[in-house]
Amino acid sequence: MSTIVIVVIVVVAVVIVGILLVSARRAKARRDSGKTHTEAKRDDVGFEREEAAKRRTEASVAEERGKRAGAEADLHEERAARKESELESDE
Repeated sequence: MSTIVIVVIVVVAVVIVGILLVSARRAKARRDSGKTHTEAKRDDVGFEREEAAKRRTEASVAEERGKRAGAEADLHEERAARKESELESDE
């Protein structure tokens, strides 16, 4: 009977060690997954900030182009008015 008790104790100990190992692996996998998820979120934040900076730069460039186009239009309007007045004075 003592041999059966020893075998049962050894089997129970092996099962407990197996359960502990599986639990440890799962906990490690959860930690790794959490770290990966956090890194991905940080990458997303960085990407969004970079995109915001790009859009601000593009908006600034577009605004500057608009100002230049407006100035060119004013210049053309002044030239047209000047040429028109020259035509009227020649008549």
